[in-house]
Amino acid sequence: MHFTVVSSLDSQCRESATERLGRTHGNSVVVLHDLLDGSLVLRRVYREGRLIERETTVLEHGCLSCTVRLDVVPTAERLAASGFGHVVLGLPPGVATGMALAELRRSLEGPVVIDNAVLAVDPADVDNHIWDRHTLFESGFTSMPTDERTSGEFLVGEFGQVDTVLMAPGLGAVLSGEAGEGTEPWLTGEELLGELAPHANLVGPADVFRPGCFDPAEAAARNRPGVVRLPASDSRGSFTTVLHKAGRPLHPGRFRDALPHLASGTHWLRGRLWIASAPEIRIAVQGIGPRVWLESTGKWLADSNDRAPGATGQRHHQGVDVDAALDWQPSYGDRGTVLAITGYSQDVDPQEVRELLDRCQLTEAEMHADSGVWEDPLDLSNAL
Repeated sequence: MHFTVVSSLDSQCRESATERLGRTHGNSVVVLHDLLDGSLVLRRVYREGRLIERETTVLEHGCLSCTVRLDVVPTAERLAASGFGHVVLGLPPGVATGMALAELRRSLEGPVVIDNAVLAVDPADVDNHIWDRHTLFESGFTSMPTDERTSGEFLVGEFGQVDTVLMAPGLGAVLSGEAGEGTEPWLTGEELLGELAPHANLVGPADVFRPGCFDPAEAAARNRPGVVRLPASDSRGSFTTVLHKAGRPLHPGRFRDALPHLASGTHWLRGRLWIASAPEIRIAVQGIGPRVWLESTGKWLADSNDRAPGATGQRHHQGVDVDAALDWQPSYGDRGTVLAITGYSQDVDPQEVRELLDRCQLTEAEMHADSGVWEDPLDLSNAL
C-alpha cells in the first residue's frame, strides 16, 4: 500500500497540495478529512479531480486521534483494498503526521509504504504562526478545546517529520487577493522555512515535486528530543542559525537567568543541556516563539548501562547532524551542552550567545564541588 500524507493548518493549502499530489502517481485517489464541531467528521474522496464520495460520521468521542483511528485509517484501508495503487491522505488541520503514520503502520495489514510526508503551508504565514500565542483551538484550526498546542509548535513538529514542504497561497491570501509567489512576504517566509526545515525539499507552485523521498529512519532521528540539525549554508540572510557548545556543566542559577535572554526574539531554540544540579540527566530544551520548555530525555550514555563510545560526525545531504558530530570525550563521554538558536539575523548575535553560555559554565573551582551543593531552581533533579 502506497501513501502520501499531507498535513497543514490551512484548508486551502492542503487542498491545493492534495490535488497536485493526486496527479503525481497513476491510479491515485485523494481523501480529505475534516473534524467539525459536534464530533462530526466530514470525508471527501476524489478521483482525477472528481468528487466520488462525500460522507459525514459522528464520533462518540470526537478528537483528532479518534478521527485518525476511526475514520482516516479505515478509509485508507478500504480504498487500498479497492485496487487504488496510491492514496493521498489530506489530514484534518492540526493532525500531526507522526500520529497518522503510527496509526497506519499499527492498523493496516501488509506493508505500508510512505512515498512522501508533506506539509502544505503559505510561506507568508510562517512567521506569524511561530509567534502566535493562541492555541490551535483559540485560533480556529481545530474544534478541540483541550488542544493547547500553538500553531508554531505544530509547524516545528511537522518540520521534523516531513520530507517536503509544499508552498501554496493560503486561504487568507486567496480571499484578500494578495496571493503571490515571489512577493516579499512569500520570499521572506521561504527563507525562514530553509532555516527551520533544512532537510526538506521546498517546493513552490511551479517547482518540480520529487516523489518517493520519505525516509522513516531519518524522520525518527530528527525528532529525538535534544537533536540539533543545521542548515547546510552558513550564509546570513534575513535569518540565521547560531550554534554553540559548552563542554562543562552549566550552573543552574546562572543558566536560569540567561535562558530568557537566549530565547528572547528567537523563532526556534533547541538543543540539549548538561546542568550541574542534575548531572546524569540529558535535558532537552526547546523554545518556539513565545514558549520555552525543558524535558528529561533520560540519562546520558556515559551514565547509563548502555555506555559506549559515541559515533563521530555524519554529514547528511541537506544539513549536518550535530548530535552525531559531538564526539565522545575521554573525560565526559557524551555529556555536554549543544544549543542552536534561529532568528532574525539582526537579533541573533553569535558572540552574545557564546558569552552568555560560557558564563553559565562551571568554573574550575566549581567543577570540584559535589553536585549535591547546587540549588535546583529549574526543578530538574527529580526529572527521571
